[in-house]
Amino acid sequence: MVLLRTIAGLAVLALAPAVAGAQSLTTAVGTPVTSLDPHFHNQAPNNAMGDVIFDALVQTDEKVRLRPGLAESWRAISDSVWEFKLRPNVTFHNGKPFTADDVAFSIARVPQVVNSPGSFSGFVRAIQRVEVVDPLTVRMHMGGPYPLLPTDLFSVRMLNRETHEGATTEDFNAGRAAIGTGPYRLRSYRPGERVEVERNDNWWGPRQPWQNVTIRFISSDPARTAALLSGDVDFIDQVPTSDVEKLRQNPRVQISEVTGLRVIFLALDRSRDGATPFVTDADGKPLATNPLNDRRVREALSIAIDRPSIASRVMEGMAVPSGQFLPEGSFGHVPGLGAPRPDPARARALLAEAGYPRGFRITLHGPNDRYVNDARIIQAVGQMWTRIGVQTAVEAMPWSTYVGRSSKQDFSAFLWGWGSNSGEASNPLRALTATYDATRGWGASNRARYSNPEHDRLFAESLRTLDDPKREALFQQATRVAMEDIGIIPLHIQKNVWAMRRGLAHVARVDEIGRPQDISPAP
Repeated sequence: MVLLRTIAGLAVLALAPAVAGAQSLTTAVGTPVTSLDPHFHNQAPNNAMGDVIFDALVQTDEKVRLRPGLAESWRAISDSVWEFKLRPNVTFHNGKPFTADDVAFSIARVPQVVNSPGSFSGFVRAIQRVEVVDPLTVRMHMGGPYPLLPTDLFSVRMLNRETHEGATTEDFNAGRAAIGTGPYRLRSYRPGERVEVERNDNWWGPRQPWQNVTIRFISSDPARTAALLSGDVDFIDQVPTSDVEKLRQNPRVQISEVTGLRVIFLALDRSRDGATPFVTDADGKPLATNPLNDRRVREALSIAIDRPSIASRVMEGMAVPSGQFLPEGSFGHVPGLGAPRPDPARARALLAEAGYPRGFRITLHGPNDRYVNDARIIQAVGQMWTRIGVQTAVEAMPWSTYVGRSSKQDFSAFLWGWGSNSGEASNPLRALTATYDATRGWGASNRARYSNPEHDRLFAESLRTLDDPKREALFQQATRVAMEDIGIIPLHIQKNVWAMRRGLAHVARVDEIGRPQDISPAP
């Protein structure tokens, strides 16, 4: 309560004005990175940091449209071979030249990273062989037509064979191996606290305005806002929904926002036929079977949720209710597949039909410091489930604990978020609802172990389809199968909101990542 009063007082203070030609920038982000190894954990904070220190062959703009990165151009020279022409005269931070051999090394390393809580292996799985034609030309041989390779490769950051051969994730976190070709080079990393970088004056891209950048990790929403208002930081991400309008009215602050690509959803344990750990009968006694395997139960849980109320009240208008992965206008969005209408009466009838007329007990888990209002969302859902007879306990925990437990299938029902950084449905279809298969790189984030053969058949066919309209139709069919089977329970699409002191300009990205290269002094 003291901290909240402090924030209210800071709101009337004048922030320090922007200094022309300023060389230093301090940002605060709500979620710490879990590693500086760019191949370790496929999550937005790590990917944003990856873009600061490293580069990929392909980049994306703020609308996640593909553009050249370390590759100046690419083309399919046959149905099963892609050729990439590399940018000349690129060097790593330690002076080593970037060549086609480094591309081959980087792609081979991705599936070898151990203990990854969110693997990047799915992005390279289709590559059967990497051919080094010359130092600036590489060809990737696929098993057949594969239209998604350029889209996949913007998630794979390039390393140097000589520097990184044998380097472990611990070597990256210690700073010894955190050497890329990116716009900034690492100065220091204090896990859970901050990353400090300095401008790479030899970067191949446009010269960055900041000589030094400090990226602080401030998980507390009030503390992050307070840091901005006090002038301790220049820029924050994950602006608390309760602070948006207040900051919008502050003449010393400006807001940057865009409807994003992150869907917030619930996952239900499908890995067990027998008892699932956090479900009992209505009297608290163990159940012999997992009720979440019954589609009627899953539908009841879905339609018990009042998504518009969550979007308007819990998210305070900073979300759009959803019944699928992607917002309207995205490649693979299914027209007409809206958010399910809340229907508590039908939900109770479905539970009775499934053999649970008195409902059952369940614990709903979620993080309390990862997604916007994550702990409040699961509290709201828990109340809605309890109203239909599913007595729901809610347990929220820090992301650092939560991510490991959810990856081990510890939970029965849990909240998750997924940012489709490719801007198309192939990304969530492969990661979230494709049957888990490490050899194919499918289901890397399918922590509930959902599986549907028809979904997988349609998705596999989409990966062989070069014709864009036909591929999109297959994405839409696979999405509809997963949603009608309630493979996940989508809740809403987040709006991405940043705040900064006046005198800065920011490029708002739909993939929600905030990077120093997207921030500049206002013209």
